[in-house]
Amino acid sequence: MRLAKYLAHAGVASRRTAESLIRAGRITVDGAPVTDPARDVGGGAVVAVDGRLIPGVEERVVYAVHKPPGVVSTARDTHGRATVVDLVEDPRRLYPVGRLDADASGLILLTNDGELANRLTHPRFEVPRSYRATVAQPPIREDAIRALRDGVELEDGRTAPADVRRLAPDRLELTIHEGRNRQVKRMCAAVGHPVVALRRVGFGPLGLGELRPGEHRRLDDREIDALRRATASR
Repeated sequence: MRLAKYLAHAGVASRRTAESLIRAGRITVDGAPVTDPARDVGGGAVVAVDGRLIPGVEERVVYAVHKPPGVVSTARDTHGRATVVDLVEDPRRLYPVGRLDADASGLILLTNDGELANRLTHPRFEVPRSYRATVAQPPIREDAIRALRDGVELEDGRTAPADVRRLAPDRLELTIHEGRNRQVKRMCAAVGHPVVALRRVGFGPLGLGELRPGEHRRLDDREIDALRRATASR
């Protein structure tokens, strides 16, 4: 991990302020001053600010999880229901990135990287999410598809245009760039095709892939970098 990022994750300062501290010569690694913010720091390094030791930084991880219906997308549930965090055995304190309705299924991310989670869910970055919906009242009408593509008027305002593909007379794939509560369900209901079943199949650059319901996998560095790039251009 680069030194400036290490300091930010340790809560010493923001990334930009950490870079200033490093260039000012106020940071030591294993007793030696370091002035390069891009210096790599291993997990066993002894890092200090003005001579004050900084506790080690927990490794940041991201998991892709296929949430089954009936599992809630929270870290804990006051009603004793199974949560997405229960599906992953990891000693770190993980949190879901955004939410999926309890009756929906599909791709959700778990991480202990709060900065990344906040960027992935912040409306400013417009990270796309793709869903496959089985809907009522087939066949899906052409005017309904056009409305979804143009934007739908909901009680909390008009939605941004969605990318829409018809997969079958009763199935759609929609990609949206907003994160409103129950947005896909409300959009489909507004055009006369209420959702019967919903599955998220994509989050930013990631796809659900071959994960089966209840399964998970840890993302590699290349995939995590792709998630960071998805929020870097805005």
